[in-house]
Formats: sequence, structure tokens, C-alpha cells
Amino acid sequence: MHRTIAKARAEQRHLLETEAEELFADHGLPVPPFRLAASEAEAVAAARELGFPVVLKIVSPDILHKSDAGGVKVRLADAAAVSAAYRGMMAAVGGNVAAARIEGVLVAPSAPEGLECIVGMTRDPQFGPALMFGLGGVFVELLNDVSFRVLPVTRSDAEEMVREIRGWPLLQGLRGSGPRDVAAVVEFLVKTAELVEKNPEIREIDVNPLRVYERGVLALDVRVVL
Repeated sequence: MHRTIAKARAEQRHLLETEAEELFADHGLPVPPFRLAASEAEAVAAARELGFPVVLKIVSPDILHKSDAGGVKVRLADAAAVSAAYRGMMAAVGGNVAAARIEGVLVAPSAPEGLECIVGMTRDPQFGPALMFGLGGVFVELLNDVSFRVLPVTRSDAEEMVREIRGWPLLQGLRGSGPRDVAAVVEFLVKTAELVEKNPEIREIDVNPLRVYERGVLALDVRVVL
């Protein structure tokens, strides 16, 4: 059992996003570099180390949907912006979820724009763990353009999952954009399935967005429920 899962289970909680990203990185799944900052000064120092612009996200075992609680600040271009965002975030979260335990904030560099996709996993009572792939961002709610496979998932299964969504032409390159790195998407799906098989304690995974580039992918928001 991975150490982050063991710790969360012992404390009877889900993984913090920092723990989820550590778990992903340890299994070869690409996530941005990040730091956990416990104070405004630490957030500024982490941003300077990682390089501007940066993103701040609240880290709390009691907050699964960070944006709804006012716990996400993006495109912070300098130290003054980080300081102001940190103070504003703490005030917003304190007002929206007063009883939440705050571990700090996740500081990460802002990622380049790319095609947003979603990867998920849920455990069906009848069929067991099932992997999901589709277009991310607003497309998830607007189009519900997703595909599913029950684990285990082979590389061939993953390739089929990617090609059978209606948004497949966007991955091939559309309206002047170049083709996206489908091989990296397939690799991400295969490794996610392997992660789930190695860790049966995981009940749900939600990666939204998985940003897909002409070369490579990056999991920008990772949620793991035990």
C-alpha cells in the first residue's frame, strides 16, 4: 500500500490533492511540480522557486470541491498577487466552510493551454472498477462525451476508448491546431488502470482536466477518494 493511502486510511479521510499528486507522480503519471505552503510567506517563497505565473489551491480534508469554496486562484503573476490571493482565499474559505481544517495551499506553476480531457474511475457494485475517458472542462457537462471500460484495461482497450468519443477529431487536430499526443493519453489511461489494480482501497479517481498537448499530457487537478 502506498504511504499516502496508508496515512489517509489511518486518519479515515480521502487523499489531499498534494497526496493524490504525489501518488500519481510515484506511478509515472505526469503532474505539475508543486509545493505545499502553510503560510502566506511560504506561498510567496514557493511561487518564486517554481516561477511565475502560479496557481494557488486550498488543501483541506474537508473540501473536495475547491472552486465552490473559493479555494482556487489562478494566473498569479508576481509576489504581490500571491500574497493578495492567499489572504483572499483564506477569507473566502473561512466564510464558506468555517469548520474546514486547512492544511495549507498547493502552489504550482500555471500550465500552458491545451485540449482539456477528463479521466475518471469508479467502482461499480456489479462490475467492479471502471475507467472513464472523455473531453474535459465544460464539454463534460455540455456533451457528456465519454467512454468506459471495465478493468483490467489493455493498451488496445485504451486506444479504443480514446477513438470512440465524438470529440476524437479534436485530438487529431482541427481548425488549425496540430494533432494531440494520443499515445501519451493512452499511456496515461493504462497507468491509471494499473494504479487502481495495485491499490484496491481507491474508490474513485477524478482527473479534470487532463491537459493534452502536441507532446505530452499533464494532470492539473487530481481527486482520489478512498
